[in-house]
Amino acid sequence: MRSLLSVLRGSALALSALLCLPSWAADRSVVDASGATVTVPDKPQRPLALSELDLDALLALKLTPVGTVKGRGQDTAPRYLGPAAARVPLVGGFGAPVLDRVIALQPDLILAGGIPDPELLAQLKRIAPTVITYRLGEDWKAAFERIGRLVNRAPQHREFMTGYQKRVEEVRTRLGKQASATVSVVRWNPQGPAYMLKDSFASLVLADLQLKRPASQLQPGVAHSQPLSLEALDRIDGDWLFIGTLSPTGQATEALNTARQSPAFRQLRAVQQQRMVGVDGSLWTSLGGPLAALTLLGDVDRAMAGR
Repeated sequence: MRSLLSVLRGSALALSALLCLPSWAADRSVVDASGATVTVPDKPQRPLALSELDLDALLALKLTPVGTVKGRGQDTAPRYLGPAAARVPLVGGFGAPVLDRVIALQPDLILAGGIPDPELLAQLKRIAPTVITYRLGEDWKAAFERIGRLVNRAPQHREFMTGYQKRVEEVRTRLGKQASATVSVVRWNPQGPAYMLKDSFASLVLADLQLKRPASQLQPGVAHSQPLSLEALDRIDGDWLFIGTLSPTGQATEALNTARQSPAFRQLRAVQQQRMVGVDGSLWTSLGGPLAALTLLGDVDRAMAGR
């Protein structure tokens, strides 16, 4: 009798342990950004976001991930996402998840952003279904639409994009005379200023508002220019200058504060007309996502509307 009771107790414990494991319900095939077909949960409950865009998109879709990585150049999740992101456990730095932490969170789906490392991807796939969510150079709208499909939240995606377009039209109307202004977007690095190229995240949101970029900033590309010398500061000028650093402290911020005291900086048209706006460089000059786009619209609205 005692032996039978022991067996029953052991079976009950084993069953309890199995019930504690994540239920993947892997009953849907999707094609990710790499072109791979992946079997994923129909309705993921424990997604893991391994890029800023993945985290941004999941929160916009009203789905909180079980974990994420630090924002670019930051020790926390991206600052612009606020308390909702700050409560999400971190599994490592940008592009460098710690596998033990990933395993501990028991994700049922891993959104791997644009991770190019095949060895890391192979390790992640052993933990949970893993999808590449965007291609290098792809705009945030295409990536957001794909993420909505991958996590089976297409209605939430459509609802968000409807609200985004409404906000674009609202801000465009509020700009008034400033709707024809040229807008310069600059990330200040320790080596000097770099302007955002034509196809970068911030440039695309400004294009939605039909705002123009300075002629010197119209080169194709999704990133930023090479750092400029102080002698070439005229290339960052415009009717408006939105300027930021990846971190609010550190060498880049110190370099910007020093440059602001120089005669060349003070001679910029945007500075003289008090149309230089300090912004969060980790939002304006990074990859960006749907919530970042909304925040950027708000920054433009507050700075330029009614001026």
